[in-house]
Amino acid sequence: MKRILILNIMLLIGLMSYGQQEPQYTQYMYNPTVVNPAYAGSKGFTSIYGLYRTQWVGLDGAPKTVNVSMNKPIEGSKLGYGVSVLNDNIGVSDDTQISVDLAYTLFLSNDSRLAFGLKASGNLLNVDYNKLNQYNPGEQVLQNNITNLFSPNVGVGLYYYNNTSYFGASVPMLFDTEKYDDVNRAQINQRYHMYFMGGKVFDLSYNLKFKPAFISKVVAGAPLQLDLSANFMFSDKFVIGAAYRWSASVSMLAGFQLSDNLFVGYGYDTETTRLSNYNSGSHELFLQFDLFRKHSRIATPRFF
Repeated sequence: MKRILILNIMLLIGLMSYGQQEPQYTQYMYNPTVVNPAYAGSKGFTSIYGLYRTQWVGLDGAPKTVNVSMNKPIEGSKLGYGVSVLNDNIGVSDDTQISVDLAYTLFLSNDSRLAFGLKASGNLLNVDYNKLNQYNPGEQVLQNNITNLFSPNVGVGLYYYNNTSYFGASVPMLFDTEKYDDVNRAQINQRYHMYFMGGKVFDLSYNLKFKPAFISKVVAGAPLQLDLSANFMFSDKFVIGAAYRWSASVSMLAGFQLSDNLFVGYGYDTETTRLSNYNSGSHELFLQFDLFRKHSRIATPRFF
């Protein structure tokens, strides 16, 4: 019984440490600041973003993610900044990250920009072993919950963009951190992740736009993760598309411009692995609210 209990704990920790150390998003193109601080202020106005994602519905302990963020340019300067709160709940663990982004932009031509970004973040980790089905409550590994374990970090990013395309590279957390000790608990090494992203908007007709995009995540000890997406925008109002996460899932995407300032989007993922036998897919809902947006920019909504 003891071996079964410890095995279950290690399987959960394995999911956290190798499968998903950092949250994943299907509609990454609408809020790149979560992984790339250089994006902050690039839209030219204040943008507020909120997201809720429930992953692998029906699987006990599956990830649930909430993200609320804001970014804006600093008037009269080449700087932009952003703040973000991210909560990721997986199994018995609850991880909250608060981050601040600062970006500096170089104007390369009339419509091309290159931004450099810095991210400062702090994580608070809580692990409540009481949420486990304990077959032997006296086990030493279950006696000490983890409460508000703090770990600071810093990240960097580059972001090139113009009116119709973008490309970014970033490492949102540069330093490896240990989130558990190795005395009487299991240990997680939080490894740094490298992200590459890009996208382009094509005008297919007067009222139809097409945008392919990608994001790739590289981390030591794990397979390369690559997300490919293709979205169509009709009459600058309605967006529909599909996405594919390499060897993992396929997704359907939809969004609607409710007003000049408010955009809402939804994504549904279904697994292409054996994990599909144990869950009914993943759901992702987000709202994007833009403030002080100049009228001239409303005529052509951006995909990014």
